[in-house]
Amino acid sequence: MKPEVLLCGCTFHTKRFYQSHADPGLSSYLIRLQTEGTCTVIVEGREYKLVPGDLLLLRPGTVYELRIEEEAANTALEETPRIISGDYYMFAQGEWLDAWWNGTEKPWRVKIEPNDAILSLWKQIILEKCRIKEDNFELISHLMRALCLYLERIISETSPAYHKPYMAARMKRYVEAHAIETFTVEEVAKYVGLSVSRAAHLFKESYGKTMIQYAMDIRLTGAVDRMNYTNMTLGQISDSCGFRSYTFFHKAFKEKYGVTPAVFRSNIREMQLSARDK
Repeated sequence: MKPEVLLCGCTFHTKRFYQSHADPGLSSYLIRLQTEGTCTVIVEGREYKLVPGDLLLLRPGTVYELRIEEEAANTALEETPRIISGDYYMFAQGEWLDAWWNGTEKPWRVKIEPNDAILSLWKQIILEKCRIKEDNFELISHLMRALCLYLERIISETSPAYHKPYMAARMKRYVEAHAIETFTVEEVAKYVGLSVSRAAHLFKESYGKTMIQYAMDIRLTGAVDRMNYTNMTLGQISDSCGFRSYTFFHKAFKEKYGVTPAVFRSNIREMQLSARDK
């Protein structure tokens, strides 16, 4: 299997840096995410300044230059200019990437909100590329595809036509990330830059339930999974799923499933034993 990811890494510059892919341009696809500081890129002769969150998607043949230089001092306390620029990058090729790139129109530059999922995938590709003695081309290929598809989802959510669903999706992801913690609707609203009433209305309109109801569903689903696949006690399950007390967990569980947690788990074990005896 031919390698699809040619080069992948993350860099942090504190000194001047220059890279050029002059005519005939890039020999492969370039995906680059600015994560810290600033830099300047020249794409097809036009100059742009990149800031954190700027994602580049450049196809083969694109004339491209990267310049990292001093920035002017930001405050009177800074006597000299400084250089800070961090990014993740990937040079890649292959038939799958050709099809993905041409499947939907992709902006060459777009502002996204980097998150742990994107950076974790990128870091895993970097790690696998370092394992030079292993035949891991297939694993790297799947990681690269997951990263591209994840980026495509985020790009689609940033389009103007997708603004309301995008804001709702951001709130949904926030709730999912904090479901087993204590959070408030005010915190979610502040995260997306909306008023509390607007955020609450948009979430309910988009998903048919309130943020608190959605978080409760996540906690209860997690509890059912633990009943199915672990030997944790019901008290441990209650704590690990973010319930403030076992009494509250017991009440919420019975309201949703019609039986107590103890009866639900007993039914699960009976079904498992029955299936094992067949």
